[in-house]
Amino acid sequence: MAAFGTVFMPKMALATYENHAWTPSSMVASDALTLHPGAHVLHYSSTCFEGLKAFKHEDGSVKIFRMDANIQRMAQSTELLFLPDIDKDQLSQMIKDVVALYANDVPSAPGSMYIRPTHIGTEPSIGKAAVSSETSLLYVLLSPVGDYFAGGVKPLRLLLEENGARCASHMGMIKSGGNYASALGPIARARKENNADQVLFCPNGDVQETGAANFILIDGNEIITKALDASFLHGITRDSILTIARDMGMTVTERNFSVDELIERAQKPGTEAALSGTAAVLTPVGTLIHDGEEITVGSGEAGETTLKLRQALNDIQWGRAEDKFGWLTQV
Repeated sequence: MAAFGTVFMPKMALATYENHAWTPSSMVASDALTLHPGAHVLHYSSTCFEGLKAFKHEDGSVKIFRMDANIQRMAQSTELLFLPDIDKDQLSQMIKDVVALYANDVPSAPGSMYIRPTHIGTEPSIGKAAVSSETSLLYVLLSPVGDYFAGGVKPLRLLLEENGARCASHMGMIKSGGNYASALGPIARARKENNADQVLFCPNGDVQETGAANFILIDGNEIITKALDASFLHGITRDSILTIARDMGMTVTERNFSVDELIERAQKPGTEAALSGTAAVLTPVGTLIHDGEEITVGSGEAGETTLKLRQALNDIQWGRAEDKFGWLTQV
C-alpha cells in the first residue's frame, strides 16, 4: 500500500487570478504546474491550503464532509495572507466537479478520497518581500487514501515543548505551508532525541497544538481544549468532535490550561488525550515527555471515549449514522 497522500488522480481542477479577475475553472493534468522561478510563493510563502475528504456510502453515493467549513477557512486564510480573494462559490463547484469526475474511484470504507484545495501567489517578482502577490493560482488535488490506522491504533508519544511555538502567534489560525515548515525542525529533533511521534507546543506553559493537529484532554465526562484564538489552527475535525461530544452529553470546556495542569490530570486513572485532524480523525495519546520524564496518560492505551468519539464521527462520514448537523454535501 502506498504511503498516505502519495497517490493522486490524473486530473485536477484549476483556476487563475489575473487582471483582477478569476478565470473559469478547468480540468488539467495533475502531475505538473508551470511557475516562473521568481513566483511569489517560492520566495515569500504566499500559500494556503485545506484538507477535507469525500466518502463513499453503502448505497454507492459520494458525500463530501464539511466542505462549506473548509471553504470558509480557506477564504479566511487567503484574506489573512493578502492573496487575491477566492470566489467561494467557484471553489465549491471546483471541488464538487473534480470529485464527481472520480466518483467511481472514491475508496469504500475504511478508505476515502482526500481533497486538497491549494491557493498560491504566482506573481513573478523577487522584489515583493513586503508586498502581496497580485496574481494567484487555485487548484484542487485528489488523493485516494486507505485506513490511516491500517496497522492498528498506536497511542502516540508527545514531547511537551515550552520554549518554542509551532509558528508566529499571529499566523496560527492560517492554514499555510510556512507554519508546518517551522515545526519540522522541533519534530525531527523530538523523534531523534526522545523517540517522540510529535511535539505538543506549549509556549510559556500554555498548552496549544502539535505540529499538525489539535490537542484535546478527556477527564471523565469533560473535554478540555484550548479556546480559539489567532495563535493556533481552528481545526474543523476539532469542531466536529466537540459538537458530537456535546450532543452525547459531555461537558466541553474551551479555555487556556497549563502544562502543570495537563501533567496532573494526565496521571489520573481514566484520563485520555488525543489529537484531532482530517487524516487520522482522532488519534490517542499514550505518553507525554517533559523534562526527560515520561508521563503515562491514563492507562497509556487508546481510551474508550476517544474511540467512541472517533467512531461516531466516522459513522456520520460513511453514512452509517444520521447527518443531524448537516455536514455532508452530495456530489
